[in-house]
Amino acid sequence: MPIGETLAAARHQAGLTVADVSERTRIRPTIIRAIEDNDYTSCGGDFYARGNIRDMARVVGIDAEPLIREYDAAHRAPGAFSTVSLDELLTVSGGASRRQPARPAARERAAPGAALGRWLSGAVDLGVVALTTVRLRLSRSAAGRASASGPSAARRRLNWVVLLGVALMVALAFGVYRFLSSPRQTPVAPSAASKHAVTDHDATSGGPKPARKASPAAAAPSPAAAVPSPAPAQRLTPVRVSAFGPGGGDDRQHARLAISDRPGAGWLTDWYTTARFGNLYSGTGLLLDMGHPVTLTRAQIALGAARGASLQLRVGAAPALADLHTVAHRAGTGGVVRFRLAQPARGRYVLIWFTRLPPDPSGTFRAEVWNVRLEGRS
Repeated sequence: MPIGETLAAARHQAGLTVADVSERTRIRPTIIRAIEDNDYTSCGGDFYARGNIRDMARVVGIDAEPLIREYDAAHRAPGAFSTVSLDELLTVSGGASRRQPARPAARERAAPGAALGRWLSGAVDLGVVALTTVRLRLSRSAAGRASASGPSAARRRLNWVVLLGVALMVALAFGVYRFLSSPRQTPVAPSAASKHAVTDHDATSGGPKPARKASPAAAAPSPAAAVPSPAPAQRLTPVRVSAFGPGGGDDRQHARLAISDRPGAGWLTDWYTTARFGNLYSGTGLLLDMGHPVTLTRAQIALGAARGASLQLRVGAAPALADLHTVAHRAGTGGVVRFRLAQPARGRYVLIWFTRLPPDPSGTFRAEVWNVRLEGRS
């Protein structure tokens, strides 16, 4: 049975409509109907078509692997440029006996070293692609020259040289990231009291004067001078939650679900081919409008189980990225993320801003957000 008919039959058997599948997968209904009619032109390529098939199969409760194999056999374009991962690209170029080690997620930093970290990350990605392309061409050339005698020692040496070069680049980038992200001691500024001498000095003679005794009236603070204790933190509820980012943000119709406390029923970003949004955007996020200026002291955000997300907590008086200042951030995180601000932040708008996305089971990158809780004072 063709892929589309298999998915449609499974959807009917599960008692789901096209709208139900669209809501659970965030795939547009027009694309779902096209796939069920075995039309993949609107998917945008093999990578996206395979991801859509996996998501639809997961929702309707069937195994996606036979469908993926059938798609590859019938529709997938040949050649190295139709591969969907680095492992497949290495396999097409001559076969890799081992999987490449995953690069550790780089920590996001607000210091000047963040620009160098992003540059190194891009350099590693470009280096991997360049080395793989060279390996593809050289290995095919070597295979043509040695087709009569089988694999040669030169080709085996080429495989190891390429893999060693990739490993060295990843190790170098990781070492620089560790150095840039290591905590640095900040000298403690002397207090105002430490700037004064223990004893007073006579302005005319320069000699020390005996310490003055404090009077009983001065020793006992008056009730009027007592500093009132700050009001306890309370739950802050936004009046409006909206997607924020280039083109209006991701999944705008489900942004309100970010404050829901039900796992699996939150807001999802769009899915991207890389952790950094396929080099298309600088980030994506959620904007929480509190209705009036508030003082934020704590925040809690529930993410998916996969680690690797980097996000910032921004607060400001206007709904513009330049006016929303970073008050806390996390890198390479997942699960329930808790922020406790060192200094309370005042503003009407709170932005949850992702600068890096975690991987998902489909081999792409996307973030899920729910159970957002803010605490502070109105």
